[in-house]
Order: sequence, then structure tokens, then C-alpha cells
Amino acid sequence: MKTIGITGGVGAGKSTVLSYLEEKYHAFVLQADLVGHKVMEPGERCYEPVVALFGKNVLKEDKTIDRRKVSDVVFSHEELLQELEHIIHPAVKEYILEQLSEKEKKGQSLCVVEAALLLEENYQAFCDQVWYIHTDKEIRMERLAMSRGYTREKAQSIIDSQASEEYFRSHADYIIENNGDLKRTYKQIIEGIERL
Repeated sequence: MKTIGITGGVGAGKSTVLSYLEEKYHAFVLQADLVGHKVMEPGERCYEPVVALFGKNVLKEDKTIDRRKVSDVVFSHEELLQELEHIIHPAVKEYILEQLSEKEKKGQSLCVVEAALLLEENYQAFCDQVWYIHTDKEIRMERLAMSRGYTREKAQSIIDSQASEEYFRSHADYIIENNGDLKRTYKQIIEGIERL
């Protein structure tokens, strides 16, 4: 089984690459963000610790964690954000490793792990290759305005808070330019798979 780690800044179009790998190569895709939501569900490994950290006032009526309330709190409390990350990040990694192990036993040939903090969390340790999805900053800003309704200022501040272009490039085994020409993007994905 081969595992590709996919990373890149916000608005780079990583989901376009994931969809193509899923459709054309029947890849099993794990997205760290979605796993992060899953591990906070009632009965899952992070539910009790997160409720213990923030109190019951972050629960909705159905007893699920209101992620918006949590993000509102951590936005202005750096130390709470760090505590939350200490709960969530190891659990996400553990869940992903369990899933990869399951898939390998079942004979899955290609798995893809997408995470914004792929490099920072050292996911490359269990990936055969790291692919960096690059998109010019201006295009990313436009995409974020269209898809998420972000102002230029908000898009800029999120982009600035993420790892630099140089950091991503220096840690990637393969780089895909994803500036909007889908044919070109798909061609690069196919080349990347052939190299794998």
C-alpha cells in the first residue's frame, strides 16, 4: 500500500486533488480536519477531555460540542488553544494510523492523508511521499472570498498564519501547481502517481 501526504495553504484547492485521486485511483482519503470533528463527537476519544476543558456551556442541546463556541473561546485565549491542540492533534494522528492499518489489511492500494499541519505534526513519517499543492496567493484570496465569503483581510491573516511557501517546498517530494487549469492539474497528478 502506498500513502501520499497532501498539504498546502488554505485555498490551494487540495480538495480538487483529493477528489481526482479518489475517483480515478480509488484512493482512500483521510482529511485531518474531518477526523478532528469526528474525534470530538459524543463517545469518541476527545469528547470528554474537550468538555472537561471548556465546560458544559460549549454543548448544544443534543449534547454535541458546538465547535463554533469552542473556536470563539480559543480565538482570544492562546493557552486554551494550545491545550485543545494537545488533546485533538495526537488523537487525530492515532485515528489516521488506525485507519491506514485497517486499509492495508484489507488490501487497499492507495491511501491519501490531507492535513494543513502535515509537516508540523510529522505525518511524513508514515507517508511514502509528501505532495505540496501550490496556488498563487492572489488566486487563493479570490477562492476564499468566493467559497467562504472571506474579506481580503481575513484571507490574508489566515494565509500569513500558515507555513511559508519555502517551508512547504523544502519538505515536499512533489509539487502540484493548481492555479485553475484543471487539465494541467490532473496531468500533474497522473505524473505524480506514475512516479510513486
